[in-house]
Amino acid sequence: MSLTDDEKRKIIDEIRAFYLDVRGEEIGIIQEHQILDLFMETLAPIIYNQALDDAFKWYKAMSENLESDYYSLYKDV
Repeated sequence: MSLTDDEKRKIIDEIRAFYLDVRGEEIGIIQEHQILDLFMETLAPIIYNQALDDAFKWYKAMSENLESDYYSLYKDV
């Protein structure tokens, strides 16, 4: 998973704000980037896989709807 520079900046701003607001600590640029890298390495694959599972469930439900819609087009003979 890759992020744009703008997305990275926004996430790093959130990390900085979290440490300041919740922990009362200021962290440096290197630590901010290390935390972002850690999250990207550990969380991104999990989130990606979950998104694939969700998309498959949605696709499967839509396929089932398509089949019932198809049969609803039949005319009584």
